[in-house]
Amino acid sequence: MEISLKTIQHLAHLSRLQINEDQLAQYQTDMQKMVVFIEKLQELNTDGVEPLLMLSDASTALREDQISESLSSSDALKNAPSHNQQYFKVPTVIKK
Repeated sequence: MEISLKTIQHLAHLSRLQINEDQLAQYQTDMQKMVVFIEKLQELNTDGVEPLLMLSDASTALREDQISESLSSSDALKNAPSHNQQYFKVPTVIKK
């Protein structure tokens, strides 16, 4: 699969990233290397290989949920750039 500059520009637009012309070529090269690596991995025969849940044998990777003190609504909202008394206000993403 070939990654074009148009693809990089489209991904940047979807991600709401501003990428200048100098960076486009570098991103294209990096993305192309990732795609080649993934294509190479897909060539491997993984029949009979058990999927890994964890990379180590550590048994303490997961912990019990613990109830702790949380922020009040007013504390959570005080640094928000836009809010009303109860909610954060964010730009509309999905139009009806």
